[in-house]
Amino acid sequence: MGSAVSGYNVLEAKVSKKVKIERRQEDFDLSHFMFENKQVYYEETGAGKPLLFLHGNTASSNMFCEIVKMYQSDFKVILIDFLGHGRSERLQEFPADLWFYEAEQVIAFLREKCYTNANIIESSGGALAAINAALEAPHLVNKVIADSFEGEKPLEPFIANIKADRALSKQDENTRMFYLSMHGADWKQVVDNDTNAVFKHSQEIGTFFHKPLQSLKPDILLTGSKKDEFISAESPDFFEEVYGDILKKIGHGEIYLFPEGGHPAMLTNPSDFYQLSMKFLTK
Repeated sequence: MGSAVSGYNVLEAKVSKKVKIERRQEDFDLSHFMFENKQVYYEETGAGKPLLFLHGNTASSNMFCEIVKMYQSDFKVILIDFLGHGRSERLQEFPADLWFYEAEQVIAFLREKCYTNANIIESSGGALAAINAALEAPHLVNKVIADSFEGEKPLEPFIANIKADRALSKQDENTRMFYLSMHGADWKQVVDNDTNAVFKHSQEIGTFFHKPLQSLKPDILLTGSKKDEFISAESPDFFEEVYGDILKKIGHGEIYLFPEGGHPAMLTNPSDFYQLSMKFLTK
């Protein structure tokens, strides 16, 4: 499979060249909540219905620092760093059922803040966490936009190469800068923890969701790019087929594939994604 930072890592090194990553927190209220006696970092800004942005593997909420500005006048925008990532408390190791564990953090946050009917936007691994959260606690989630994710199970070629690819990624200057911008000086441990969890998940669990997709109640929009560097290596019609199968099981929902852009679609088509998402969230 191409670059080690494809797929479960939300941004490839080439994407990080296109998307300027810099933390701007002056407009955010910074805080944390407790989950299993550990501190989970989050930021809030704006007013209105809650809109959560969930990062993917080896990333943090810093990946959204630019795009969230477009939503702050219409929603209470919330950024979360999952445990072991970004500014949240570190873990000695990540659990194999990582995306369900992250969904549990989302549910715990919504309950603690007494937020109901929250909207969620997420990409890649974050999409898996969001769908799990919507399946487990549909009364807390209003709408989900799931961007650039693999479907219901891991892609075998990616899993087969993940250890070697991640090792190479730690030697690439652009990728190292991406990891550093997401997590700080201990980024290597974050990446290694993620690599081990992803591989262990494929060996011990093998599917992303605990409950059947047929039970998903919130409205859902699935997005991706037809020129996604990661997915196109698997099949040029991957999103059409996989997303189509998912919506057949759910029984409702929408699909939109951007003709241009890369992985993830939402950050390589920011303006178009914003217009699409606002139409979906406000209808």
